[in-house]
Amino acid sequence: MFMETSPTRSSGAMALTTPARERTLPQRRPFGVDSEYGLLQSVLVADPRHLALVPCNSVSNEAAREGKAPCQERAIRQHAGLVAALRSEDVDVRVVPSDTGLPDLAFTRDTSLMTPWGLIGLRPGAAHRAREVDVVLQSARAAGVPVLGRIEQGRIEGGDIAILRPGLVMIGISGERTDEAGAHALGGIFRRKGWKVLTYRFDPHFLHLDTLLCLADRELAMACTDVLDETLLTTLGDFGIDLMPVSYKEARRLGCNLLALGDRRVLTAGTCSRLDAELAVRGYRAIAVDLSEFTLCGGGVHCLTMPLRRAAG
Repeated sequence: MFMETSPTRSSGAMALTTPARERTLPQRRPFGVDSEYGLLQSVLVADPRHLALVPCNSVSNEAAREGKAPCQERAIRQHAGLVAALRSEDVDVRVVPSDTGLPDLAFTRDTSLMTPWGLIGLRPGAAHRAREVDVVLQSARAAGVPVLGRIEQGRIEGGDIAILRPGLVMIGISGERTDEAGAHALGGIFRRKGWKVLTYRFDPHFLHLDTLLCLADRELAMACTDVLDETLLTTLGDFGIDLMPVSYKEARRLGCNLLALGDRRVLTAGTCSRLDAELAVRGYRAIAVDLSEFTLCGGGVHCLTMPLRRAAG
């Protein structure tokens, strides 16, 4: 269902590490994000060396039933490839060091959200992810990233949040990873700043909203039209967002889950060649990065990256 909402500690954390090349980059705009598509200038990722399969959606549940598990060595190599791809596109990459006991830390999208006013610590629905928030926020503060605060009510994860436009944010609610209370708490921060907040309810089978919908640019979104409610599709169209249809099977392969870099460039996990080819036809450069060890766990390139700084949308 689609609707507009009514108004209404870990001691072992380390600082973000930034290689020398990134430290020598000229000063860019202050940290802040007001869209999903503005020119990406800085991004947060995390070392994946403790990655493990934690069954949580149809993709990872199926992998667990089949006895599959990610290979640590390949995961580290693939993550290094992701970081290299970002840096080759002149994106400053900040890396949170790995932490034992945090198998999902690499999926940085979920534990925090950069807003135009600072970083907000979120409140993951999965108990094993709660300590990730402390690790990320402590690291961010040590690196000089402004922290606005954290959500203390309900449950909310970053994969369910889409900043569609400056002044417009959408929050997906599955009832599990993100619930009504968490969406209301986060939405209240945006409303008090004069933003409009939209909510969309979907089945927890899909884990996060970003497995069903991701913006490639201001006027284009990858959308699992087989699943998304017609009212939502119409509303997105009313906002001038063209929808590139992604089938259910493609969505399960994380076909919707991409990262917009700006200037008609997107990063994908390369799991759906048809979609990458269609993006090229539409005038986009789809940069495919092999992330098979992570998609096995149910997360793609959008899940693995949390923008810290984008040019104004």
